[in-house]
Amino acid sequence: MTESKGDPQLQAAIMKVVENQIRNNDPPQTKQTVERLIAAGHSEAEAKRLIGCVVSAEIFDVLKKQEPFDLNRFVKALDRLPAMPWEEEEN
Repeated sequence: MTESKGDPQLQAAIMKVVENQIRNNDPPQTKQTVERLIAAGHSEAEAKRLIGCVVSAEIFDVLKKQEPFDLNRFVKALDRLPAMPWEEEEN
């Protein structure tokens, strides 16, 4: 996977969300996903980047659909990693 060339401030903010979720263990599935991805051979940085993609997709859905954060949708997307959240929508 190649690195995104998006807005560095936005990327930093999303990674801060990921770091906060891991540190606070809220939701606990974020930390579990990091551990699962590392066990599967991904680096810690790559695991966090993949989780950042899920965070980004959830933010997009919240804004696009004008609905609240959906923990179940978020956890399902984490469970599908390393597949991207938007890959399911394309099928």
